[in-house]
Amino acid sequence: MADDGTAGDDWAGLNALSDPVRRRLYEYVAAHDTPVRREEAAASVGISRTLAAYHLDRLADAGLLATSYARPAGRGGPGAGRPAKHYERTQDEVAVTVPPRTYGLLAQLLAAAVAQDRTGEVTSALMEAAAEEGRAAGAEGTDLLTSLRVRGYEPVVGTDGDIDLRNCPFHQLAQQQTELVCQLNHALLRGCLAGRDEDPRRADLHPRPGRCCVVIHPADH
Repeated sequence: MADDGTAGDDWAGLNALSDPVRRRLYEYVAAHDTPVRREEAAASVGISRTLAAYHLDRLADAGLLATSYARPAGRGGPGAGRPAKHYERTQDEVAVTVPPRTYGLLAQLLAAAVAQDRTGEVTSALMEAAAEEGRAAGAEGTDLLTSLRVRGYEPVVGTDGDIDLRNCPFHQLAQQQTELVCQLNHALLRGCLAGRDEDPRRADLHPRPGRCCVVIHPADH
């Protein structure tokens, strides 16, 4: 198999997270929906701004963080100073398998085949499989937020009690087969609630930029 350099890039990304301080910085930035300044990141892990800048830039070089420049809100014009450097998580995925495996390609092919199904039978079978996986997850005995985190959804409870899902575990596939992946997420999460003997209708389709397409409402919604 020809090496297009992707595996090497992924190794670089994973290697960048091997340093414990760097990993904590990455996790801090990744937990925010808006770009983070160096000073904030440094304070979060208890290191100097200079050291934080070094680690953050290494994460950016590895493709794990994106950078931008902006002045604080309300400050602009002459005398406002130079814009501060900000960091945010990219949507790029990093995964390495040894020896190389292309499970992503398999997922794309299967999703394309399902999308071309005119009978609806294959789609129904997929949704039932997703619901069954969700029910098994819900029956594990862990709390709901833990079950969602383990499966990559990065749940955050809002002030209104809604559980927002900051990450779609199938993000890359969703760019090509959006409707299918949203249906799959919906079925899986409804199944997860059902497996916990909770109302599956709490899982509501509500697509928004930068979020999973499903939001989970509180029990008394």
